[in-house]
Amino acid sequence: MQDRAFAERGQFIAAMRGVAASVAVVTTDGPAGRHGATVTAFSSVSADPPTVLVCLHAESRIARQVSENARFCVNILPAALPEVADRFAGRDDHRIEDRFSGIDCYAPPGQPPMIDGATAFCCDLDTSLRSGSHLVLLGHVREVLDAGTEPLAYCDGAYRRVLPRELQDMGSRMNG
Repeated sequence: MQDRAFAERGQFIAAMRGVAASVAVVTTDGPAGRHGATVTAFSSVSADPPTVLVCLHAESRIARQVSENARFCVNILPAALPEVADRFAGRDDHRIEDRFSGIDCYAPPGQPPMIDGATAFCCDLDTSLRSGSHLVLLGHVREVLDAGTEPLAYCDGAYRRVLPRELQDMGSRMNG
């Protein structure tokens, strides 16, 4: 068997920094407990049946709990909630024990929380695949809550807003 050639890690990371992505909080609840974490690796897979994928660090608490609970919710955060992204990224863990403290969310007990204002995809775990340092989780979507809000995006180490081309063009004309 031949050795595989991989891109140089630093080049890969630098290039990926330029790829804009929606900011999502993956939540879970069930026998393994409730937890949530911020991610940008989320994608639609299929409409028949409705299926999404999310990538989580394989050794993380959220990956273990999603695997054990077999349910998760992907909450696409609106542009107005970067502080929620920071909270679930662990930036407040040194001073707040429960990441959900003070965050408006709802779900029946034992179900993955949906964050108020977010577009939510509630899923049953279908498949889990280890790839390098991460788990790729496929979930069958059993419920969707479309908040109809402008999504929070992340690119080049910072939160961004997604603007329609008409507004971008208007801004260019006003500043030019």
